[in-house]
Amino acid sequence: MNKPYSSTILVLCGIILIGLGLYFVFLRPPLLPEDPRYMGASLAEIQATVPGLFNWLQKVFWVMGGYVFTTGLLTLYVAITAFRTRASGAVWIVAAAGLTSIGWMAVVNFIIVSDFRWLLLGFAVLWIIALLLFGIEERKRRV
Repeated sequence: MNKPYSSTILVLCGIILIGLGLYFVFLRPPLLPEDPRYMGASLAEIQATVPGLFNWLQKVFWVMGGYVFTTGLLTLYVAITAFRTRASGAVWIVAAAGLTSIGWMAVVNFIIVSDFRWLLLGFAVLWIIALLLFGIEERKRRV
């Protein structure tokens, strides 16, 4: 069987999640410039009020990054195995995983008016494209 485009796009989604996970573990600062803006406080006010917050948030993002990285690894694996071979139920698992991972992250980033909301929406749209292509490929396969 040829490598379906849907699987290739889902591989890209997995790689993006792996990259996001690495960003959260190694690069993301405890607070982005948009965070104090959303909270309506300055960094100095936040640090004075909750002195251990930055240190604690760093650990939280290490954990979150690990989970996002792992989600990316699993997505990559599913893309090159069950999704590519059209295993029973794979499309529903991929849809649920996309909705509850990058989809939900995009929604929350719109709620908080994040500077990254459009980028995350673009990542979520790639997931939707993979699912739509899966359906198109499935129809063509049955004809």
